[in-house]
Amino acid sequence: MSDTLRDQLLGLGFKAAPKPERKPDRKPDARRDGRPGTKPQGARPPARPGDAARPPREGDAARRAPHGKGRPGGGRPGQGQNAGQGKPRSREDIDLAKAYAIRAQKEKDDRIEAERVKQEEARLRREAKAKLDVLLEGKSLNDAAAEIARHFNYGGKIKRIYVNADQLKALNAGELGVLQQNGRYLLVTAAVLDEAEAVFAPSVALRVDPNATAEEDPYADPAYQVPDDLVW
Repeated sequence: MSDTLRDQLLGLGFKAAPKPERKPDRKPDARRDGRPGTKPQGARPPARPGDAARPPREGDAARRAPHGKGRPGGGRPGQGQNAGQGKPRSREDIDLAKAYAIRAQKEKDDRIEAERVKQEEARLRREAKAKLDVLLEGKSLNDAAAEIARHFNYGGKIKRIYVNADQLKALNAGELGVLQQNGRYLLVTAAVLDEAEAVFAPSVALRVDPNATAEEDPYADPAYQVPDDLVW
């Protein structure tokens, strides 16, 4: 546009176009937010000559460590390795505790051994009684018609078995004997009595010694009478 035309337009009231403003040049150290003269947040200062060669000082690690990690044992005073532990036990307390532990273990071992022995005895008893049952099959001489009661002491109590006259004489002469089998009393020969004793000795209920005195076996005398209604 010529200056004449421009002057004419200005004369008519038109304003000249404003000139664009020139922005200042951005300095290299300007912050990201646009404010000049400040350093970015978190930026390290430029290294100075001699900093890399400086040896670490005592206490630097403690100052840099987080709270509670610069002290041995965890942090707070008084919270070392021995914190929370009670008073150490004395030698006498330790010896006493050992003695109690040894005695408790011995008592436990004794109970276990006693139970083992008890079970073993029960097993042997069952086996012996089973053999006795086999031995006594068909060996009983009991007479269903016998009416003479022959009393004898067995297990601390007075027991009796019914025999006839001939059996009573043979019993008192030691030729016969009495065995206990499952709550029953069987009259058997002396030979069977010996076999049964070898298998299960507690089964022998009566073995008569012909040379025994009346005081040793008062019930051997046939004249000895016991009322039939007497409860033994």
